[in-house]
Amino acid sequence: MMTSNSQSDRLDKVGATASLLCAIHCAAMPLVVTLLPFIGLSFLAHESTEWALLFASAAIGVISLCWGYREHRSNRALAVLSLGLALLFCGRVLEESGIGWGAAAMVIGGCTVAASHLVNRALCRMCRTCNASHSHNLAEDDSEDAGGRA
Repeated sequence: MMTSNSQSDRLDKVGATASLLCAIHCAAMPLVVTLLPFIGLSFLAHESTEWALLFASAAIGVISLCWGYREHRSNRALAVLSLGLALLFCGRVLEESGIGWGAAAMVIGGCTVAASHLVNRALCRMCRTCNASHSHNLAEDDSEDAGGRA
């Protein structure tokens, strides 16, 4: 059975990877859009693909970071995720409007969402380390108390 800690780690890895792929997609699309039909990948240039990547990144991010928040209770990763998603959504809207900075906003947003997963993993690991040492210290205190009473 998978523990919530390993599942949270796995979701963070998937989320960071998906976000980085989204950033690469946004950065490369203006350069390769004319080549895609020739290599059978024209679906990557469709608006529906872009929105699907964005929503998948958002869903994985929210699920993973909320899971991590239950463990570490820090808002830092959620704040970074919020900034990244705002940049992604604004960039997508700017792209559809034909305003020039949309792709840059989406690349920065994708990297920021990926960073939120890395922050979440670091917070979860620190929390596990603190919990492990705290549990170890409690066990030592209990054994000393039991030894002192005997």
